[in-house]
Amino acid sequence: MDRGKDFLSNAVAKALGGFAVPVHDLPAYKPYRKGTVEALNSAVEQMLLVSLPGYTRRARPAQAYRPTPVEDLLSYPDFVKVLLDWVAWWNTEHYPAGVPDGMTPREAWEADPTPLEEIPEEQLAFFAMEDDGRIRKITTNGVAWRRRAYIAPWMAGHVGTKVRLRYLPHFDGRIEVFTADEPARHLGSAYLAEAATPAQRRALSQVRESNARALKADLKAAEKLSRTRYTATTTPSAPRPRRSVTGQQAQEEISRARAVDLAARALPDLIPPREPPPGWARPRHRPDTTVLSESDPTGTALPDDHTGTEPAPDSKE
Repeated sequence: MDRGKDFLSNAVAKALGGFAVPVHDLPAYKPYRKGTVEALNSAVEQMLLVSLPGYTRRARPAQAYRPTPVEDLLSYPDFVKVLLDWVAWWNTEHYPAGVPDGMTPREAWEADPTPLEEIPEEQLAFFAMEDDGRIRKITTNGVAWRRRAYIAPWMAGHVGTKVRLRYLPHFDGRIEVFTADEPARHLGSAYLAEAATPAQRRALSQVRESNARALKADLKAAEKLSRTRYTATTTPSAPRPRRSVTGQQAQEEISRARAVDLAARALPDLIPPREPPPGWARPRHRPDTTVLSESDPTGTALPDDHTGTEPAPDSKE
């Protein structure tokens, strides 16, 4: 299968393992290894997407691309309807070259004698979903997962119930809640509480795109500055850069870089630490043990104002 994260997840590997199907990921950039899927994707693009407003790829390399005005673009529900109508046409009215005997894909599917077995929907809730193995409780705020709350109307009256969660790989907008006892019973779906509004998501996307463009511009400028070019010379001499920088310009650029670095702006020595409260225990000052007596091999420390073994004279004498 493809090397997409959804396909190479543990949930897919366990689901296929239940049917004794080993998983082999294809090498990257080898579309011919899965020609059937790639041919179908190419048919969708060449037969449907090129005719829709807002198509961004060129139909032919020599044809100039002209973007469609925003007001002519399809909404997402309209796009899904158009795509599903095309799928119905492909399956029931189109006659692909690879289908034998001039049948449509649906006719070839129905003519296949391979038996099919229908699985109840409640059993499919356990299929191809991740499980972190932890037991949680339903609280008045819902159920917590990844430090976020998930709620559902059916949770009313289930506060305190121990549950386990299952979720789709790489999708955290909805989770499935099951009982913690065995056999597990599906209680229902839960959705993220206080999810961002569409306007907030658009604003966040614009901010992230702006930051990405700024980082790309900085990276391009840094790469350009790192390539120092020198003047040509015909005699052995020290290399001289083509463009010179004054000391003031260098200092200004260094100051701007330090202003961005939060660690450099912390200035830990600017505000000294406060005195500890009176009730705190303070460390005791031990006597200096570096100077030892010559006659005391045990290492007994001398007084601070003496360096020999003779007693100090009395100050009155």
